[in-house]
Amino acid sequence: MSTPLPATDAPAVAEQPQASATGVARHAAEDRKRDMRVLVLGLLKPYHGWLAIVFAAMLVEIVMSLAAPWPLKLVLDDALGTHHLPSWLEWAHTQMGIGRHTLGVALFAGIATVAIAVIGGIATYIDNYYTTSIGQWVANDLRLKIYEHLHRLSLAYYDTAKTGTLMSTITSDVATVQNFASSSTLGILVDVLTIVFMLGLMIWLDWDFTLIAVAVMPFLLLFVFRFKKAVKEVTRDVRIKQSEIVAVVQEGLGSVRAIKAFGRQDLEVTHMQAASLASTAAALRARRIKSLLGPVVAVVVSICTGIVLWKGTALIIAGTMTAGALTVYLAYLSKFFKPVKDLAGMASTIAQTTVALERIQKILGADDIIREHPNATDPGRTKGEISFDHVAFGYGSAPPVLRDVSFTIKPGQVVGIVGPTGSGKSTVVSLIPRFYDPTGGRVLIDGIDIAGHKLTGLRSQIGFVLQETVLFRGTIGENIAYGKPGATHEEIVAAAKLANADEFISRMPDGYDSLVGERGDTLSGGQRQRIGIARAVIRNSPIMILDEPTAALDTESERLVIEGLERLMEGRTVIMIAHRLSTLRNADKIIVLKDGVVVEEGTNDELVALGGVYAELHRIQYEDPAAAASASA
Repeated sequence: MSTPLPATDAPAVAEQPQASATGVARHAAEDRKRDMRVLVLGLLKPYHGWLAIVFAAMLVEIVMSLAAPWPLKLVLDDALGTHHLPSWLEWAHTQMGIGRHTLGVALFAGIATVAIAVIGGIATYIDNYYTTSIGQWVANDLRLKIYEHLHRLSLAYYDTAKTGTLMSTITSDVATVQNFASSSTLGILVDVLTIVFMLGLMIWLDWDFTLIAVAVMPFLLLFVFRFKKAVKEVTRDVRIKQSEIVAVVQEGLGSVRAIKAFGRQDLEVTHMQAASLASTAAALRARRIKSLLGPVVAVVVSICTGIVLWKGTALIIAGTMTAGALTVYLAYLSKFFKPVKDLAGMASTIAQTTVALERIQKILGADDIIREHPNATDPGRTKGEISFDHVAFGYGSAPPVLRDVSFTIKPGQVVGIVGPTGSGKSTVVSLIPRFYDPTGGRVLIDGIDIAGHKLTGLRSQIGFVLQETVLFRGTIGENIAYGKPGATHEEIVAAAKLANADEFISRMPDGYDSLVGERGDTLSGGQRQRIGIARAVIRNSPIMILDEPTAALDTESERLVIEGLERLMEGRTVIMIAHRLSTLRNADKIIVLKDGVVVEEGTNDELVALGGVYAELHRIQYEDPAAAASASA
């Protein structure tokens, strides 16, 4: 019989996973902080010269701020009190001719006041100019860094990422970092130095009196520390809710045609109302917490000021302190708590910036990147042979879409890929340009694994005509030349003629210089597709991928598009995804996918005669229109 474990051992066993999880979370938080420090230092490094100038200007501002009350002390204690210059200013009498009498002392105090203001003003201008410049350039660098990284990420990242959240990060979060860099880059250090120097002068004037004046400081610092943690939490919640607003707006405006078609404007307004109310509630919670700072600091300052006035008056009556010294103390006390208040205020700014950096780092830390091999080579002009060698692929944790796909396409062949919905047709063509990498097996072009090619070189060998051509902001000519940067006007026109696009472009008021609306909504579907074909023609790639290019077109538009496609396909390796089997009737080979594997290969006639999966799809489309309509739906 086994001996049971003592009861006291149970908690230790139970607590071990929890302790381990806590340690992992702590290490993850430390890693995030380290990554953010590296990010911030990397952004500021190019501007270290400007930062040095800003720091020097701020030091001058500190000195001038500390010197500002002393002319008044000079007037109160020396001009109105002893009526002569203090011994440490005797040089002013000998070098500048300032008299020893009351007006002479006042004259020197006035000159000193103006000089302090001028020097401080110049330092403030330099400080503001360079901090603003640093903020603008840091924001510029950060925007470009994020945008470049987003374009390096594979399509797998965008399968789950929200476009609205990404837009919010590039705009609002970068603006938050910019504001911090513009106003607070060295502000914290300068405020700390101001407090230290001012405290030193106050102790020099009267150390025991100073200790009484700043006795409440520990309590204020404790409040600021707790305040910072609370502000960070509510700020993170506000930024999440604001991102949701951007996501709702982006989705609603991007789908405005469908919304109007189904008459669901009220539903979209309801979505916006819910997101906006959530953001407003979060912002009000944040404001309630942030609003505590000002009153708390004001009360602390008033308590200290009251103590100084009461105790200082008693010391003046006793003859151990002068009125000028009390004036300097009061001035320093108000200035002393200003940097303290600034530091407390920066707790909110730091919290906002920390949240913004966390969101930015989340994007920059995304590792869904199609990586090039260190020794990757440019494939040059390929012949166009494509081979899949036992390829498998799945999207994240979902079941695999492709399990074991193998086939070969000879150069110059026109090959169709068909299969039931979800069989992996679009996935197959997405693996050829390495939009994704297979989880198993290899994809080869001309017998070479595409993983060894440079991405730019690989994709330059492949042209695309998709089910819906996306047009970019600009002219029609620029959209055609998108496939070949630097294309001449003659090349653009020649490509348009081959695509049957020249005839409608020439009828437009500005011809090839006509501007297209956002996403090309001012053009018909057939016109957009023909521009897409022209874009592929001008690229002149040896491999062409056609993904249902005529699926959404009327009969006349389909005829014109097919004519353009026939010219485009001449002498190229063509892979065509099609649901309309009629478009594959003359294909050299048809590959049939089902359940993630190739189940059939052959010509249209061979596969119909085989009586398998393709024959059933063919029967549904040509012999049972009702079933075809149901399958299409």
